Amino acid sequence: MEAREPGMDRERLERISRAIAGDVAAERYDGGVVLVARHGEVVFHEAIGFAERASGRQAHVDDVYHLFSITKTFTAIATLQCVDRGDLRLHTPVAEVIPEFGVKGKQRVTIAQLLAHTAGLPVELPLIDPTRLGDTSAVALAVADQALQSTPGRIVSYSPMGAFAVLAEIVRRIDGGARTFRRILEQDLFAPLGMKSTSLSLRPDLADRRAPAVVRDPTPGIIPPAALEAINVMHHEAFEMPGGGALGTAHDLFQFADALRAGGVREGTRILSRSLLELALRNHTGDEVNHIFDGMCEARGWDPFPAFLGLGFFLRGTGLFPMPFGATASPGTFGGLGAGSTMFCVDPERDLTFVCLTTGILEDSRNFERMARLSDLALAAIVD
Repeated sequence: MEAREPGMDRERLERISRAIAGDVAAERYDGGVVLVARHGEVVFHEAIGFAERASGRQAHVDDVYHLFSITKTFTAIATLQCVDRGDLRLHTPVAEVIPEFGVKGKQRVTIAQLLAHTAGLPVELPLIDPTRLGDTSAVALAVADQALQSTPGRIVSYSPMGAFAVLAEIVRRIDGGARTFRRILEQDLFAPLGMKSTSLSLRPDLADRRAPAVVRDPTPGIIPPAALEAINVMHHEAFEMPGGGALGTAHDLFQFADALRAGGVREGTRILSRSLLELALRNHTGDEVNHIFDGMCEARGWDPFPAFLGLGFFLRGTGLFPMPFGATASPGTFGGLGAGSTMFCVDPERDLTFVCLTTGILEDSRNFERMARLSDLALAAIVD
């Protein structure tokens, strides 16, 4: 098949660099790496600002970033791979795989409800020894002992860590228990897609390229400095956090996103069936709002807006409201977000992929505005 021309205006793409450089100069955040691809071809891949402002280290396209909750999209695909193989159903009750989970009203919580953030789990992690936060099984069993916050399937409330720790433990048990979850991701997802600089831990070979996680936004209520320092210190090679612990490069994330763009396959390697991926990328939360953003909307004076969640993915949906994928993105645009600093999205209608990894965490609403601005600049560069 003859390759299509990318149909992108280079001068318009440069507006992305200028926008980030202006923000870095104003010390709103420190820097980042941006990648834009059209029809699967990378047309723009630049590093701007600092990887570590404190040391003066400049950003480079091969820098390794904390991906935070983009990790959930990897965990979602690993779970869906079990469905593809016939080892799970989306309506399988969690307690069928993890019997310890079937207490305190959680008996009928399903795999699909965990993926779509409708399981009713509390936002907060249970009390657990901080040194065990990187132990998937320990966190999953602690979540299993929690009581529900709401009736399963009734409301949407994003689960920052708990639900995806449980999903990872499900995958690990279905796999037979011999492999750690990080090994499952490495062997069944990252390696097949050539994501050589991505890991659910800080591998020693990635440490020198890591851009440390820092907060630049003075808005109260974002990640406490002590917690952030723990993130920087605790990401050793054996550390697992299936809801937010992966690290990787912009190009690796593009390779993952490109497989999704192409219906679950990249360069002959299929990671998921087209039919199941299409199901995962549909809106599974209707017009319900995502209650984790209630405080953000109240603080900014924004009207509540629909969650538009798939099975492990954020969706653009319809309507004008604060949306990191951009106001001009098509309704079917999908992707992942990470802790006020990272994002990827795929606009299937325009066949455009956008990856933006930054250092300098912003409060959620400020990050929504930043990413929306940059996403719309990428979309504005399309000329055919």
